[in-house]
Amino acid sequence: MLEVHMKKKLRDFDLDVSFNVRPGEVLVLLGENGSGKSTILNLLAGLLIPDGGSISLNKRILYSGSDFEALPPEDRNIGYVFQNYALFPHMSAFENVAFGLRRRKIGSGEIKKSVNQILKDLGIGHLTNERVTNLSGGQRQRVALARAMVIQPDLLLLDEPLTALDQQAREKIRQELREELVKSNKPSIIVTHSLKDAKIMGDQVIILAEGKVIWTGRPNELQAHNGVSHVEYISDEYISFSAISID
Repeated sequence: MLEVHMKKKLRDFDLDVSFNVRPGEVLVLLGENGSGKSTILNLLAGLLIPDGGSISLNKRILYSGSDFEALPPEDRNIGYVFQNYALFPHMSAFENVAFGLRRRKIGSGEIKKSVNQILKDLGIGHLTNERVTNLSGGQRQRVALARAMVIQPDLLLLDEPLTALDQQAREKIRQELREELVKSNKPSIIVTHSLKDAKIMGDQVIILAEGKVIWTGRPNELQAHNGVSHVEYISDEYISFSAISID
């Protein structure tokens, strides 16, 4: 269980959010550019430090403002899939996925077994030795997800994981990604601009505006809700934030 209450003073506003994410649950963060979505991921990962509040994961304290305690990123056991995937272009799919395990000084035999298994599970076992520059967008997305998952993280963070894909690839991968996240039985958080991403992949949705939660609920409640402050109109396929896409 991820339990979060955190505050952070940013240049244009003060971020102040609270939420919980259960094992196997996918939380989707929706909002305009600059609303604080990616900042939340960076605070959870330890790349930024809150100004106050607390973050606990499976009852382990990652950050406590009252105790002035903040675990460094390498001690949090969090998998992070960045928007541009942040893969090493000179490495193969195998070496990219193995990178985190090597840093943890895992034995070579265990690394080979774990990496080959996760690549197989994600449907790209046949691409083990391919350089990532030779892979399609969807294949690179799977490599990035494999790298995040192979360390067996306690939390998965995904920042706009499908934006680099064309529409046909997004349609195919949405459900597959949802299935992989639920199967991991770990809490997961996805940042996206797409309402369709939220409806297909999410169990819980939070809409952010200027660092505040302005709406929270289940994806199927989005189409029925019409009284959200700062959101002029919500329908089955559209939210009036100009930066949120419907494809």
